Amino acid sequence: MKLLAGKVTLITGAARGIGKKIAEIFATHGATVCFTNRTYYDSIKDMEAFMEAQGVKYRFFQADASSMEDAQRVIDEVVKEFGKIDVIVNNAGITADSLLLRMKEEQWDSVIKVNLNSVFYHTKAALKYMMKQRNGVFINIGSVVGVGGNAGQANYAASKAGIIGFTKSVADEMGARNIRANVVAPGFIETEMTENLPESVIQDWYKKIPLGRIGKSEDVANLCAFLASDMASYITGQVIQVDGGMLM
Repeated sequence: MKLLAGKVTLITGAARGIGKKIAEIFATHGATVCFTNRTYYDSIKDMEAFMEAQGVKYRFFQADASSMEDAQRVIDEVVKEFGKIDVIVNNAGITADSLLLRMKEEQWDSVIKVNLNSVFYHTKAALKYMMKQRNGVFINIGSVVGVGGNAGQANYAASKAGIIGFTKSVADEMGARNIRANVVAPGFIETEMTENLPESVIQDWYKKIPLGRIGKSEDVANLCAFLASDMASYITGQVIQVDGGMLM
């Protein structure tokens, strides 16, 4: 069964890692897949080839997720080309880790701008269309760090915790219009961002995970596909952790 057949979707920051896998999984479920990234990487060519092979409609937008102007432009163009916008996955994110006493103002500002402000921008830009449709889904990629904190990541934790509060507010405000909003909070996921970590750090994470393995991008992407589908039509305002039990 194609869970997302007929759905027009947008994934931000989707050139690699979790965002890339979400775009691919959405395509396998029959969605129209629009995706953004600030830079055009070679991996986007692979994604476009994948979309062609799946036989789905798609479009890549080169855009800065942390720009309100870019967010509005992208969403307006999606609706103009495909007639509607059903699902937005706010995935774009960065890290700029540092112990708090050493953290520079620009490290704080850049992480908040990309990780948190981008969610506000794309949500606000899409709401006028979703309210008119009386239908829509927001899936915001958070982190277990936004739930439990993490030393050396005060900026990242604050941005992800902010996403949780923002998402619950959207779910409360927009539920009467049949617009849902949920947070997916990954734990330790194997991506380009984590593959270069020292072995000692990886082993330390292993000890904290009851399932005894590092998560894969598809573990997150499969949940996103479910939440985007009509099978999850009574789920909103939730924070769902994909962490192998690490943060029970």
